Amino acid sequence: MPDVIVVGAGIAGMTAAIYLRRAEKEVVVFEAQNYGGQIINTLDIENYPAEEHISGFDLASKIYNQAKNLGVKFIFEEVTDITKEDSFKKIITKNNAYKCKAVILATGSRSRKLGLDNESELIGKGVSYCATCDGAFFKNKKVAVVGGGNTALEYALYLSDIAEIVYLVHRSGIFRGSAATVNLLKNKGNVEFIDNSVVSKLNASNELESIEITNNKTGDITNITVDGLFVAIGRVPANKRFAKFVKLDDAGYILSDENCHTNVSGVFAAGDTRNKKVHQLITAAADGAIAATEAIKFITGCH
Repeated sequence: MPDVIVVGAGIAGMTAAIYLRRAEKEVVVFEAQNYGGQIINTLDIENYPAEEHISGFDLASKIYNQAKNLGVKFIFEEVTDITKEDSFKKIITKNNAYKCKAVILATGSRSRKLGLDNESELIGKGVSYCATCDGAFFKNKKVAVVGGGNTALEYALYLSDIAEIVYLVHRSGIFRGSAATVNLLKNKGNVEFIDNSVVSKLNASNELESIEITNNKTGDITNITVDGLFVAIGRVPANKRFAKFVKLDDAGYILSDENCHTNVSGVFAAGDTRNKKVHQLITAAADGAIAATEAIKFITGCH
């Protein structure tokens, strides 16, 4: 039986595992998909200390290999529930159940959808949530990106080197993302800004053909022919399955204190899965270190 089970192999979860192994604790990391979390879709990271330029995939791979070399065990199964059993916690997957002494939840978040009628049906047929994954399919084609944060700006910049034209649709006239990236996009000859607007309808037969745009200020509706739509309007925490076990806030994030403690003794939260003000790589890594340190204290009784 491991000392600690970490749920999620993003930056927070893998950092926690590294700290736990360095404290000579037995740790198992569960991940439903690929290690690295959402950062693997970022082509160039410039704000992580000691790495002036590195891709998200390369950074995640470095951390994953470091954890593996320390003896961290990774199991690629989806965790569906957590329960308490006497003094232990039980992690439940679709096919198995595992006991441990403490749990660190680092499940991150998933892409937020627009909520339009045929959106799900058009995934892979023109609608995507990852430009670096699917952008190559739209070489010399017309695409649109929806959003105003760093992810949307990075998607638009990446696609501008591939697509014929990139429409950047944002519900406001003010971007939340990097001003430097906005300036780069403004100097691109094939990027068109569509401010104060939302995508209100997806027009398609078998594949996406055009998008309906509604101006928030005037109510005017226009249709733009596009082959691809990349949605980057934020993230949704993947915590609904744990709602009966730990307390969540109204947005679905795990409620925790600055030491990553949840309301359940011996259960900690780290990274984008928990309620906090700053969601960045460096704070995810910091959360992982804090959660691991607190889990070690819990296991050893050194509170």
